[in-house]
Amino acid sequence: MSSTELAREALPQRIKRKVKNALGPWGVFLEGFIRHPVMVGSIVPSSRFTIRKMLAPVDWDNCKLFVEYGPGVGTFCQPVLDRLRRDGTLIVIDTNPDFIDYLRRTITDSRFIAVLGSAADVEDIVRAHGHEKADYVLSGLPFSTLPDGVGPAIASATYRVIRKGGAFLVYQFTPRARDFMARHFLRIDHKMEMINVPPCFMYWGWKDED
Repeated sequence: MSSTELAREALPQRIKRKVKNALGPWGVFLEGFIRHPVMVGSIVPSSRFTIRKMLAPVDWDNCKLFVEYGPGVGTFCQPVLDRLRRDGTLIVIDTNPDFIDYLRRTITDSRFIAVLGSAADVEDIVRAHGHEKADYVLSGLPFSTLPDGVGPAIASATYRVIRKGGAFLVYQFTPRARDFMARHFLRIDHKMEMINVPPCFMYWGWKDED
């Protein structure tokens, strides 16, 4: 292949990088959705109203380890870090290397850890970072569209890793997520946020007993 042909082949990639850089986190998020629509769940990040309402029940004074599944470009990360105690830790887990790379480059808080991996392995990931239990786990993963068996495996592992008194925080665009939670969490609070694209179902599964 000649140098001219190579230059022509590289041109779309250069244009793509320029567009992606111009869009900032939206560009990263959009590309992640296009590449992995089943794992991302929405083409638009959560609204500030959803974030505020979703995090409101958390007892931040007693939260040392907060875990998030599917952080994307970090829509929830900074709001969590803003509320998290100084000796706390935020671990985020995502299967998309582009999202993890972006988060590692843009979030420099020493309390922040980005892990490339599956939420089903949360127990091993938590232990690998020096913890036995998580206080809260947040998830925006689209449970209803995950591959067979993955949703139940994540829900089961999440229940085991959460301490007594902690909670599993889930935001979804269909009410089916509650079915995955109800197999393990006896007490589930729920609300809905209309100022979100699309409107969002929110669930808090409380671990009242071991």
